[in-house]
Amino acid sequence: MNRFLFALVFIPTILFSQAPDGYYAGTELLSGYTLKSKLHDIISKKNITWHYGDLPSFYAQTDIDHHYDYDASNRIYLLDLYSNNPTGTTAYHYTVDQLISSASGEGQGYNREHMMPQSTFYSNYPMYSDLYFVIPTDAKINQLRSNFPYGIAGSTLYYTFTNGSKIANNATPSSGYTGRVYEPVDEFKGDIARSLLYFSVRYEGKLGSFKFYNGSSPANDTSPLDGTEEKAFEDWYINMLLKWSKEDPVSPREIERNNSVFLIQKNRNPFIDHPEWVDLIWTQTSSVTAPETPAELKVEKTSAYFVTLNWSTSSDQNILGYSIYQNGVLIGKTKENNFAADHLNPSTAYQFTVRSYNRNYVESMDSELINVTTLENDTYAKDLFITKYLEGTERNNALEITNKTGHPVNLNKYRLSIQFYSGSNYYFPAPYELEGIVADNEIFVILNPNSNFSCVTNEDAKFVSAAPQMTFNGSNYLELRYNSTTIDAMGSRDLDNRPTLEDTSLYRLSTVNDPNSTFTLSEWTAFPVDYCEQLGVLGVKGIISGSNSEIYVYPNPVKNMLSIKGPALYQIKNAVIFDISGKQILKIAEPFKTGNSINVEKLSPGVFFLQVDNQTLKFIKE
Repeated sequence: MNRFLFALVFIPTILFSQAPDGYYAGTELLSGYTLKSKLHDIISKKNITWHYGDLPSFYAQTDIDHHYDYDASNRIYLLDLYSNNPTGTTAYHYTVDQLISSASGEGQGYNREHMMPQSTFYSNYPMYSDLYFVIPTDAKINQLRSNFPYGIAGSTLYYTFTNGSKIANNATPSSGYTGRVYEPVDEFKGDIARSLLYFSVRYEGKLGSFKFYNGSSPANDTSPLDGTEEKAFEDWYINMLLKWSKEDPVSPREIERNNSVFLIQKNRNPFIDHPEWVDLIWTQTSSVTAPETPAELKVEKTSAYFVTLNWSTSSDQNILGYSIYQNGVLIGKTKENNFAADHLNPSTAYQFTVRSYNRNYVESMDSELINVTTLENDTYAKDLFITKYLEGTERNNALEITNKTGHPVNLNKYRLSIQFYSGSNYYFPAPYELEGIVADNEIFVILNPNSNFSCVTNEDAKFVSAAPQMTFNGSNYLELRYNSTTIDAMGSRDLDNRPTLEDTSLYRLSTVNDPNSTFTLSEWTAFPVDYCEQLGVLGVKGIISGSNSEIYVYPNPVKNMLSIKGPALYQIKNAVIFDISGKQILKIAEPFKTGNSINVEKLSPGVFFLQVDNQTLKFIKE
């Protein structure tokens, strides 16, 4: 073991590697679950989801042992938290190419281990391939650990491993769980604790659905999640994680790995950068008094498929969030004083109440009850729908999804699912879950990170993923789901009657305003392979890039003044400029009432789209 010799050379190059300037902006003066939620917003934004099959090659960047069993003869070993012996001789080592599926004993190869067992989240993406808690470990120990939680080993030992870690009955203080636990060696307890705390921050908003993954009650399953989004873990477990994090401080190995994973996923583990945040979030004064009851509940907007509610803002500092009940059943939670109850039926009566809750999850009394009947029909889309399907050479894959529902949509229950065909069988791998909020009339892009389209980059897309769902080609069936219900579809489940979409990009017609669970080719316009234009702008009607049209822009490229040529310009009601990602940059009412030019001097150089009523014109700003 050459730990100390190497540390003298290596540590100075990594100890001072920190998050980029401004990465944690907005966390100043925050504490408690407010800080946790802010960190969630930061580390879940714009990170890249890779394919599970990509992880072994990434381990060569993130998990090489430079600290404990560094080998001066340049043999490259993986650092295995389950088998490394930091105080003695490690019995065996692995290189990146020694990945195996199963083992009959220690030392035969490694697995990709989910510190938070994958059964917790149905093996769904993006959790399934998150490098921060999916690590290389000995295959046999991984198999025996199964989905047991971490904990303090009791006197009933089932397995003791070569480095001293063990599986035994749970002896963690104040626990109601009496099943088996896996206890790692002391040197790596803080590493594991900070990884699990990262999980609770990164996937806030989904944790409640993870808790009951197998339909069992908290007393019978092995998951330490408590069903809440903020606190995340049961008391005994969070107390143990806080203790482990304090007793085993952040190590050079963690700092190095945090920086390496950041380069790959584009997000960070905040508890490695700021270990003091662990106590700042989870060590809080109890708040057992019921919070103030929400007042002035009212309906802001009624549709055929949704109702938006709001209530007065409270000055009660004990309020952490609000629970919304529909016909007496909890349908969602929010930290805002408004909520969109969606997926409703037309011409149907509903009752709503709201309760506030504090950081100890004590709820207030019900607000006043409000009755509402949805409309028979309206002009809004029934749900989100796919508006562009981009396919190209190699991994040029992108989807555009549009919200024209008339209200903000919480994406946490939406997922992409794909059907693969192998031999005489077809199957659906675990889906890719979306997350966050998409505003009304917002258009967003999901992009394969390996793509090289000319019109969109990883920075432009809202989601960047190499999950199986973003490896589609024309022979696949792809669908957008809400929970388990198909909302919108590309292709057909029927292998014998599947339309051929290979080497084709599809743009939905601007006349289509609703999703369709049965793929209908007449709703789409086909374009050649690698076609990529007007991403983030609805429809294909009137895409104009030159002067072979009744209306066109000039000069193109443009420097400061963009001019329009065509008949009856004074009749144009609105002109809107979008950037290449679909973000609205400028909107002008009656833009050509007294002239035919728009000042674009303040635009950055690049490609833009000018939408004038029903036509969209492409131009380049020099």
